[in-house]
This record gives sequence, structure tokens and C-alpha cells, in this order.
Amino acid sequence: MIERMKHIVPVSTSSRAYEVHVGRGILDEAGRLIRDAAGGNIAAVISDSNVAPLYANRVQVSLKDAGYRTTLLTFPAGERHKRLSTLETLLEGLAEAELSRDDVVVALGGGVTGDMAGLAAALYLRGIQVAQIPTSLLAMVDSSVGGKTAVDLQAGKNLAGAFLQPCVVVADVECLHTLNHDLFTDSCGEVIKHGVLADERLFEELCSRPMNSPDRDDAEIARIVARNVEIKRDVVNADERERGLRQTLNLGHTLGHAIESAHGYAWGHGTSVAVGLCCVARAAESLGWSQLGTARSIESICAAHGLPTFTDLDPCTIMDYAVHDKKRHDQTVNLIVPIRIGKVEIRKVTLDELAKIVRIGCGKAAS
Repeated sequence: MIERMKHIVPVSTSSRAYEVHVGRGILDEAGRLIRDAAGGNIAAVISDSNVAPLYANRVQVSLKDAGYRTTLLTFPAGERHKRLSTLETLLEGLAEAELSRDDVVVALGGGVTGDMAGLAAALYLRGIQVAQIPTSLLAMVDSSVGGKTAVDLQAGKNLAGAFLQPCVVVADVECLHTLNHDLFTDSCGEVIKHGVLADERLFEELCSRPMNSPDRDDAEIARIVARNVEIKRDVVNADERERGLRQTLNLGHTLGHAIESAHGYAWGHGTSVAVGLCCVARAAESLGWSQLGTARSIESICAAHGLPTFTDLDPCTIMDYAVHDKKRHDQTVNLIVPIRIGKVEIRKVTLDELAKIVRIGCGKAAS
């Protein structure tokens, strides 16, 4: 029998303390862990049409064994369904299942599901508890931790949302076995971002052997996931509501979100963040803001993971979407700039300066 291993990362924000459990073969523990963290009588599992057939029954059995009455709500998979219309359907489902303020929503799936279920929990009865069970690498290392929930609007990504910290996070890396290689690779964009942001040692490890190398085993994956959670935990603990330090987690996102939206979400979030990170790194080095060689190092690690380092989108198109970014403040944007690997800074740039950064950093010619 394969030995089971688990990492437990405590998170302590101003609104809630909880634990993130990362390991192999721990999905069957979800019911007990959620019972200990949330209590209540009804657990509403929210999942999408891809993940529900794989794991919903197993999670519901675990919840029932822990004493919950369960209901399952599903919605069509894909970023294009991360909209207010889907949210309304989920809220009606929670009401039909007669959840009370003492009950719990269980988000089972990737980042879209975590956002949709989290926002539904934040709004239903003015807020009930949510437990996160991320099944994608992107959700495990990023979106399931920190309490951000949102839906997309026509104008851009994640423009309507709320903060709601989960009561517990259960990340079973065995779920990653059902991801195809392209989806796993897409998620590596956020892992690389964390290395650039705060951990030169992690960055160097990923340079020498990419996250998506076929010879990485579950124990290594769990360790790297847990380290990513620790990086995000440290930032969120210090700044839950993104008034200062937490903005650094948006490294690569101002341009990445614009690129993702401009592509009609045909490019994944992690892929878009990787390109956005490369673009801002090239521009920052060109403008003398970052250490020489930083951009090339970031480009190299992205390429080693099979991620693109540029976009063919017209800079004006990118700017059209970037100006609607939720991080905009009137005529300025707080842009996160890599100074060197492991260190970033927040720079307030005007929209004209941002347009210059986009022109310098984006496109084949810049690479």
C-alpha cells in the first residue's frame, strides 16, 4: 500500500482562521474535515459538468458518513459560464435545498467552481460557510486559498465578487491525475508566479526540473503545492482585503487578465498570467526597473514548462481590456513589477505609462 502523506498549512486572517490540507488520497477525509470545521446539517456540493462525474459521488459519501444530508448542484464547465446567470441558478438551488445559516457549501472543482460556489455562499442568506475542495493545480496553489470569489462581466474578468474565507481547504493531489497535460501545464503559470514573487529557491527548482515533468511523483507535487499555499498564506495573513501587500499576488495579472479576456478565454488563466508576467518583465527591464537578466530568466522558465512567452494580440486591444481591470484607480493602475527573482514591487503607473509598458513588453518583436 502506498504510504499516505499530508501537509497542513494553517491560515489566520483577520476574519477567519482555517487549515489547508494538501496530500495524496485525502479526498475521503473531506467529510470529517468539513464536519470539524463547519458543523451544520446540510452540505450542498457545487461542481461543474466535468468534475462532478469524477468525484461528486465520492465526496457525497464522505459527507454522509460525517452526518450530513447532501445535495449536488452542477453547472456547465468553462470560464464562459462564470457569469451572473449561473450564479442565480446556484442560489436558487441552495434555496430549494433549504440550507440554513448553519449549513455549508462545498466547492468541488477548479478555479471557476471555487469562485462560483464561494460567491454563492457569500451571498446566500448574506453569507454561509464554504469549504473548498480544489481538483486542479491552479485552484490548489491559488484560488482556493485567500477568500476571493467572483464572476466575470462583459467588461472583464472577476469584476463582481466578494471576500469569503473558506472554513477548510482539502487538496488531494491524486485528483490531478485526471487533468490532461495541457490543463496541468496551464496551471504552472501561477506556480512560476509564486517563485518570481517570493521564493528564488522554488524558482530555481522549477528551472532545473519543471513542475510538469513526467517524473515528478505525488509526494513532490504535494510538497510544491504546500509551498505555494504557504507563500500565498503569508501574504493573505498580512493583508486580507488587498489594501497593500496582497496586491503583489497580482503579479502578471493586469496584462494577463486583459490577454485572457481578449482571447475570449480560449487561453487558460495560468497561460495568460505567464504571458502577462513575461510582458511586464521585459518592459520593466527595458525601463531600468529590474535587474538585468530577470526577463530572460522568466521567459526561459515559462518556455521550459511549455507556456508561451508572448502574444500576437495588438497592444491597443490589450489596453482596451486592461483599462477595465478591477485594480485600476481612476487614471492609474498599481502594477506589480519583478525587480529580481524573489522580489517584486508595487508601482503606480498612469494609463499612458501602462500603454507604453504594453507596447514595449507585448508581442513577438519584444521577445
